[in-house]
Amino acid sequence: MTITTEQTASLARPLTGRIAVVTGASSGIGEATARKLAAQGAHVALLARRADRLEEHVAHIEAAGGTALALPTDVTDPASLTAAAADIHARLGRVDLVVNNAGLALPDLLDGSAGANWRRMIDVNVTGAFAVVETFVPDLLAAAAERGHADLVNISSAAAQSVLPGFAGYAASKAAFSHLSRNLRAQLSPADVRVTNIEPGTVGTELRDHIDEPAISAAVQEAVASIEGIPSGSDVAELIAFAVERPRHINLSQISVLPTREA
Repeated sequence: MTITTEQTASLARPLTGRIAVVTGASSGIGEATARKLAAQGAHVALLARRADRLEEHVAHIEAAGGTALALPTDVTDPASLTAAAADIHARLGRVDLVVNNAGLALPDLLDGSAGANWRRMIDVNVTGAFAVVETFVPDLLAAAAERGHADLVNISSAAAQSVLPGFAGYAASKAAFSHLSRNLRAQLSPADVRVTNIEPGTVGTELRDHIDEPAISAAVQEAVASIEGIPSGSDVAELIAFAVERPRHINLSQISVLPTREA
């Protein structure tokens, strides 16, 4: 059997024609995922708060022959998300792939100072994540009705299944997000919107750089070094791309990815 040039291109760039949104795209898993999806042929909208970082990543994607759009966006601000969605519609088209990745990890020591960190994590990791779903689910439903499937990928955390003293709020917010994913799948799968919940373990991203208490930061860094965490977000990005490239009748609904030494 002879493989045509078009078929070869399709195999090399299996996401050609898809319109993707990646939140938390200024660094870490989000940045790596945006680059990976673009390399696979998707047109990608990068959403995060740091405009300068987004512009750098878009320039890199475009230099590699991809198509990308930088949209400074705060997932905790519904108006910001609505404006981003309108811009994506106007410049790229209807979204059929969402990677819901924006997140925050802060300690919550029970010394009277935990309240602000708790509220911030709930705002970003739960309320913000749900706001992303609300914003883009209409697109996903319409795309699935037209082309046979669409994808919502939620990036939770292995913390959703763990006991983490000093990080109970983070673990609780990610447990809520994972359970939200399971319920979203039950709601959306009959309409051919695939929901994938990914729970990464320790990954070398900026997430732990948010910790400004020196003693806690040092303890976390020591623990990470002892288990040889996943070096970067690129490994998780590979999994995300693999999941959304499956045939339409397959949904990888739950993926746990841990460093080999992490229990």
